[in-house]
Amino acid sequence: MGPRNVVLSVIDTLVRPQSCFFLFGRYICVQFSFNIVSDEKIENPRSEENPRDSSLWLQPFISIMDSDPPFHKAYKTLLDKTADKATATIINSNTNNKDHEEMLQLVIVKECDLPLIDLRRLDLGEREREECKLEIARASQEWGFFQVVNHGVSGGLLQKMKIEQEKVFKQSFDKKSQEDKHLNFSAGSYRWGTPSATCLRQLAWSEAFHIPLKDISTSSAAGLDYNLSSTMEQFATTVSSLALNLAEILAEKLGHKSTFFQANCLPSTCYLRLNRYPPCPIPSEVFGLMPHTDSDFLTILHQDQVGGLQLVKDGIWIAVKPNPAALIINIGDLFQAWSNNVYKSVQHRVVTNLAVERFSTAYFLCPSYETVIQSCREPSVYRKFSFGEYRRQVQEDVKLLGSKIGLPRFVV
Repeated sequence: MGPRNVVLSVIDTLVRPQSCFFLFGRYICVQFSFNIVSDEKIENPRSEENPRDSSLWLQPFISIMDSDPPFHKAYKTLLDKTADKATATIINSNTNNKDHEEMLQLVIVKECDLPLIDLRRLDLGEREREECKLEIARASQEWGFFQVVNHGVSGGLLQKMKIEQEKVFKQSFDKKSQEDKHLNFSAGSYRWGTPSATCLRQLAWSEAFHIPLKDISTSSAAGLDYNLSSTMEQFATTVSSLALNLAEILAEKLGHKSTFFQANCLPSTCYLRLNRYPPCPIPSEVFGLMPHTDSDFLTILHQDQVGGLQLVKDGIWIAVKPNPAALIINIGDLFQAWSNNVYKSVQHRVVTNLAVERFSTAYFLCPSYETVIQSCREPSVYRKFSFGEYRRQVQEDVKLLGSKIGLPRFVV
């Protein structure tokens, strides 16, 4: 049986109800994609031995617009290796049922709602307020993630934020990559892909603007589109206040009436990240964001209805069900260290989508690089370290190892 017949056999398997994309109960069945090859000779092959060139099977996904980052060009070598592997797996699966099962790579990821906390209760009576604070602390200990509603950011502002994001990401790639000249963002604000990636699992199929809060208030005067700058400023002002309030509640539940966060997490040290995850032709092989933990105290995220955020709970990956009215809060490494492992900074990732782009906006509560992080309880699990030292260690590990090590580097 030639490759064409093998592929047709595989397609026949995939279109059965138990094998294709579908939802059942509270589980998502994700079918990993692969390239369809034929017996026909491909014109201008890369080599006679291996004619499967990624530029051919990626062509339908290469945007006719010039706004998308050139993933297919920059990472062609890595993509070609994946094409070769997929082809070999399809052919071998004809005689090896185990390989056939591995090729399909059906991964079951449980979809769930994160703990949902109504912050309106913080303004009610003492009993309701204390119950709300306890729920925040409990979710931070057991999940490291939770959702909040009645958070102070209106639905209208969230929608406006998404509209403005879409507009700025639709700018040409050349303009985005020269953000200081064309968009009046600081040089280095625009980032895409993973320059250090040595395999597809280390590649982030996404683009983002990292914007320090101090730049937002001056961006309009510098020439940035007024609607974008004013929307970012409204969003940042509200979530900054929310982040400090949540941090103080978490400190209080550890027995600390601390002004540490107010004093050290300032607009000059915190930032927004506008994220876009373009459609990806090989969602089985590439993440939107690799599995990681956040190197901050708290992150506040708003994601659209496409979904894609996943996190580890009790040793398994779960998919976060989108809630357009909610903001997602997660504990960062610094809070885990400061709380002496009471609150958990957990691994999370973003998966890619074959056909639909995804947008999200994240706020990061960070201190200055000089701020010293030390546990608020004894005996301390971690040695004292500055935020700057932590960031440098993370960057060194990513450069040398391809991924972050994080807090284990600082265990006593």
